[in-house]
Amino acid sequence: MYDIQLKRIYADISPDDGARVLVDRLWPRGKRRETLQLTDWYRDASPSPPLRRQWHQKEITDRDFFLRYCRELDRNRNSLVPLLRWCRQGRLTLLSASRDLERSHLPVLRGCFWKH
Repeated sequence: MYDIQLKRIYADISPDDGARVLVDRLWPRGKRRETLQLTDWYRDASPSPPLRRQWHQKEITDRDFFLRYCRELDRNRNSLVPLLRWCRQGRLTLLSASRDLERSHLPVLRGCFWKH
């Protein structure tokens, strides 16, 4: 339904990226804003700092992270509104500084769009 791709913020910029939205709470190291061609830096759709910290420190499992992050997004459905607007205009590229995108919050976030 929606054309959403996941990409590292450090990957090459492509004309096919569509709306490029960074969805990390922290700014990526070594990157200057003007070089990223971002549509937006949207922190509200990223995991809360306590949840992110627990997951990165391996205090919770991947499954627990997935479930808690989904609950956070469900409780704050308005956080997805700007992203949904960009989806409706064409391709949306969700960006993160994470080294392993498949083990990041981005697949969970993309999965939330199938509910809408």
